[in-house]
Parts: sequence; C-alpha cells; structure tokens
Amino acid sequence: MENFEKSCGAVVFCETEEGRKYLMVRSLTGVWGFPKGHMEQGESEIETAAREIREETGLTVRFLPGFRERNEYDLPGKVPAVRKEVVYFLAECTGQDYHAQEGEITAVSLMDFSSAYRSVPFEPSKRILRNAEHFLTQR
Repeated sequence: MENFEKSCGAVVFCETEEGRKYLMVRSLTGVWGFPKGHMEQGESEIETAAREIREETGLTVRFLPGFRERNEYDLPGKVPAVRKEVVYFLAECTGQDYHAQEGEITAVSLMDFSSAYRSVPFEPSKRILRNAEHFLTQR
C-alpha cells in the first residue's frame, strides 16, 4: 500500500490600485507557489488552508465559495512511494501586512497574473492559477 499525504492551501489574491495581485510564497528550495501545508487531525480542508496561510504569511483571508482545485503527484525520492494530494481554494486578502514564516518560507511577494504565472515552474500550478484568474474574471 502506498503512503498518502494531503495538504491544503489557496490561491490568495488582493485587489490593489494597480489591479489584481497574487500572493506568492517561495519555499526553502527556492520554488515559488501558493501557501499550503499538511492537514492536521480534525481539521477541514478550509481550516487547514486558513491556518497555513496565516502561519506562512501572517494573513487572515476570506475564502470565495465555488473554487476548489486539486493537484496530485508522487513525491520525488520517497521509498516507499508517497502520493501527495493538494487541494487549493481561492482566498482574498485586504489591506494587511504580510511576512514570510521563518524556517518555512524564504519570501512572500504580490505579483500580477503574468509575473505569478512565470514564477511557478510546474504546469499544475500554472493551470490552477489560470483557473483562478478565469474564475475571478467571470464573477
């Protein structure tokens, strides 16, 4: 039986005077992505996402209903194999200061869509960001 891990997070956006910006976090390995983390026992997916966003960035966000995206993959270099599922929601931040969680995140940055899109190296993250932008444009 393969091992399984589940994490939850969100595509976090802010509406600014310069337009919509996405809050991106850079991991210790230097990879840009969305704030996320492991579920703890007894937490719902949304509770996990809210806690991880708060821990990683200091932000309290408002979740938008109707957006839930999944990414599933095998963690590299794990024996036995570990299957990872990450569930992403869409969340808005408003006028708060943010910071990077020491020891977990090396940077936090607000980026416009094209900068955020270029910053994420993996196609599933690009797909999730495209879907978030489309969702926000259609509402």
